[in-house]
Amino acid sequence: MKFNAISRSLVAVALVATATGCNIYKKFEMPQSDALLGEYVEACEQEVDTTTFGNLQWQEVFTDPVLVDYINRALQNNTNLANAKLNIDIAHANMRGARLSYLPSLSIGAQGGASSIDNSKLSGWNYTIPLTASWEVDIFGKILNNKRSAEASYRQAEDYAQAVRSQIIGGVANCYYSIATLEAQLRLNRETAEIWRENVEVMKNYKLAGRTNEAAVVQSQANYLSILASITDIEKSLVQANNTMALLLNVMPQRFEISPDVELLVPSMFREGVPMRELAARPDVHAAEEGLAIAYYSTNQARAAFYPGLTITANYGFTNLLGSFIQNPGTWFANLAGQLAAPLFARGQNIARLEAAKARQQQALNTFEYTLLSASGEISNALTAYEKANEKAVFLTEQVDNLNKSVYYTKELFAAAGSTYLEVLTAQSSLLSAQMAELNCRLAKAQAVINLYQSLGGGR
Repeated sequence: MKFNAISRSLVAVALVATATGCNIYKKFEMPQSDALLGEYVEACEQEVDTTTFGNLQWQEVFTDPVLVDYINRALQNNTNLANAKLNIDIAHANMRGARLSYLPSLSIGAQGGASSIDNSKLSGWNYTIPLTASWEVDIFGKILNNKRSAEASYRQAEDYAQAVRSQIIGGVANCYYSIATLEAQLRLNRETAEIWRENVEVMKNYKLAGRTNEAAVVQSQANYLSILASITDIEKSLVQANNTMALLLNVMPQRFEISPDVELLVPSMFREGVPMRELAARPDVHAAEEGLAIAYYSTNQARAAFYPGLTITANYGFTNLLGSFIQNPGTWFANLAGQLAAPLFARGQNIARLEAAKARQQQALNTFEYTLLSASGEISNALTAYEKANEKAVFLTEQVDNLNKSVYYTKELFAAAGSTYLEVLTAQSSLLSAQMAELNCRLAKAQAVINLYQSLGGGR
C-alpha cells in the first residue's frame, strides 16, 4: 500500500513536470533566432553533394605519388591523430556507460558474525547472503539527458578527429610544396650565383684590358657575395621545412627527396562562393553544434534537479537471522522497496545551477555562430588567394620574360661600351627577384587550393 501511494504521488508530480518543463524530454534542435541560424538549419536539411570539392577523397585532390605516400605515413603515425582517435574511444566508453545507467545495478554483500560475553566461547553464529538490485526510474529525464549529452560528446570527438585528420593532410601537402619551392629557389640561386661568379672573373679581365675600373670589379664581387648570403637563408628555411615534415610523419629529422619541379594540378571545380551546405560540412562547425547540444542537455539536467527522484530497491538472499533470533538452517528472504527523494531546501542552489547552465548554453550558441562566420571568412580568403595568385602569375611570367631580355640587351650594350656595369647588375638583380616571386606565386596557388580543401573539412 505504501509503495502504491508513492507511485500515485510520483505520477502526479510527473504530470506537473510535463506541463511545466517539457523541454526536459525534448531532443536538441538548432534554434533559428536569426537569419544566419535559419540559413544553416535550412542548409542542413538538403542532401549532401558528394561531388563538391570539400567532399572529395583526398586521393582525388592530391595525386602526386610521392605526396600520397607521405600523407599515408602521416595518417598512420601522427601522434595528434592517434590521440584524437583515443578521445573517440574515451567518448564511446562514456556513452556506453551512460546508456547502461538505465539498467539496474546489482551487488552482493555477504556478512556474518558471532558474539562472546565475559570471555565465553563464541556463539550465536549468524549470516546473511543478500543480492541487491537498485534501479533509478528515469521519470524526469535525468538519465535521458545524461545519455544524450554523452552521445553528443561522442559525435563531437569524431568531428575533432576529422578536423585533426584534415589538418594533417593539409599540413603535409603544404609542407611538401613548400619544400619543393625552396628546392627550386635554392637551385635558381645557385645557378645565378655561378653566373655572377663568372661575371666577377669577366670584370677582372675587363679591368686588366683597361675596359673598366676597380669599381665595377668590387660591385660584381659584392653582387656575388649577396647571392651567396641569400643561399644560406634558403638552406636554413629548407632544413626547418624538412623538420616540420618529419614531425608530421612522426620520424626523426631528415631531408626528404622532393623534386623542385612538382606542381599541384588544381581540380576544375572552383567558384566564386561556397554555399552554406558546404560550410555546414566542416568538422569544426559540426563540433561547435555538438557543443551547443551538450550545453542544452546540461541545462535540461539542471531543470530536472528541481523534481524528485525515484529509486526502487529489491533484496533477495539467504539468512539464518530473523529479527533477534537465529534459526538453523537458514531460509530464503526477499523484499521490495521504493524511495522518493524530493529537494526541499536546495531550491536556491538549483536555481543558481540552472542560471549558470543557461549562460553556458548561450556561450555555446555564440561560439557556434562565430565558428560559422569564421569558416566563411577562411573559405573566402582561400578563394580570393587562389584567384589573385592566378592573376599575379600572368604578370610575373611576362615580367620574367621581359627581364630576361633586359639582361641580355644590357650585357650587349655593356660589351659595346654603351652602358655601365651598374645597369647590368640592376638588370640581373631584378630578374632574380622576379624569378623568386614567380616561384612564390606558384606556392601561393598550391597553398590556396590546400587551404580551401582543408577549410571545407576535406580529407575523409
